[in-house]
Amino acid sequence: MTEERHSALGVHPIAFDPEEAHTELLKRRQIVSRAKIASLVVLALLVLGGSRTVMVRMANAHALEATSTEQSRQYVKTAVAKRGGASQTLALPGTLQGFVQSPVAARASGYVKRWNADIGSKVAKGELLAEIETPEIDQQLLQAQAAREQSVSSLALAKSTLERWEGLRKKDVVSQQDLDERRSAVAQSQANLDAAQANVQRLRQLEEFKRVVAPFAGVITRRNVDVGDLIDSSRVLFNLSQTDPLRVYVSVPQAYSQLVKAGQEVVVTQGELRGQRFMGKVARTSASVDAVTRTMQVEVALPNREGMLMPGSYVQVALPLSASQSLVAPTNALLFRASGTMLAVVDAQGRVTLRKVSVGRNYGAEFEVLDGISETERLVLNPPDWMADGQTVVVAPSQERP
Repeated sequence: MTEERHSALGVHPIAFDPEEAHTELLKRRQIVSRAKIASLVVLALLVLGGSRTVMVRMANAHALEATSTEQSRQYVKTAVAKRGGASQTLALPGTLQGFVQSPVAARASGYVKRWNADIGSKVAKGELLAEIETPEIDQQLLQAQAAREQSVSSLALAKSTLERWEGLRKKDVVSQQDLDERRSAVAQSQANLDAAQANVQRLRQLEEFKRVVAPFAGVITRRNVDVGDLIDSSRVLFNLSQTDPLRVYVSVPQAYSQLVKAGQEVVVTQGELRGQRFMGKVARTSASVDAVTRTMQVEVALPNREGMLMPGSYVQVALPLSASQSLVAPTNALLFRASGTMLAVVDAQGRVTLRKVSVGRNYGAEFEVLDGISETERLVLNPPDWMADGQTVVVAPSQERP
């Protein structure tokens, strides 16, 4: 190639000088070597960067897989059912009543002369409450006494006549028939006297009812008469109530009727007497359940020595009930499905089994389990609605009830 051609192409021809050509060749070799090294370095950097990216992506993929696996697990808290549970207290409403309550009426008819006790008066047994004027009974008593005197006179005459006729009969002056008639007259006179005496006694007893007295010690809760009132034997003059002790009648639901026994101590409270508790005792039960209300009547005897409680007051009666021997489970373990009430039971492998159970009494935070589970089985607390048979769950650290 000519020199002009080299100039046109911009290529400097290699000099024909050997030393200069050798130097130029070394330089070119150095340039090529450096370019190769630079390419290798760049390639190594690209490989390192790509490897780092791949490793980061692989680590992220593993982390994502672990996170997804962890989040897909269903963690649950469990508890076990226990037998018996704690004793319960049943609060029921009741009304205070006097241990003995009686309307006091007058047996005799007449007018009220005076009364000696008003409402709120505490009276002793036999104390005079009122007096009644009975003019008609007084007259009847006088008439009965006069009739008795007539009967006494008739009897005396009949007896003397009989004695004379018996003497005449011995002399055979009168017949036996006449003598028997005289004996019959004596018997009739004696019967008339007995009847008159009984009538007198009746009226005297009736006159004793002019004094109206208290049949027992207590408090007058009502006075229905005033001086001058006309009364008869059916009219109630006073209401008398014995306030120490008091009675309280409560109706216990059938579900708890077997747990209430005579002799149990109870606590009675009244809303108006804040902070005060009155101790009573179950006196007796009806020992039967009313077919209409499905409740059993219970009578509680309540001492009231200080008289703070009043008959007719509304109170709350707390009946302590002995602990049940059935299994007791937390209420938040219940599942309500179309097929019935269920509990979710977890085995050692974490598999869930839904068990249909029979529920007894509900204690609020707990309830009785009559059948369906055992004491050793663990129950899922707060189970989700979508929980199903065969589902695998992870049991969280034990949260057993104390």
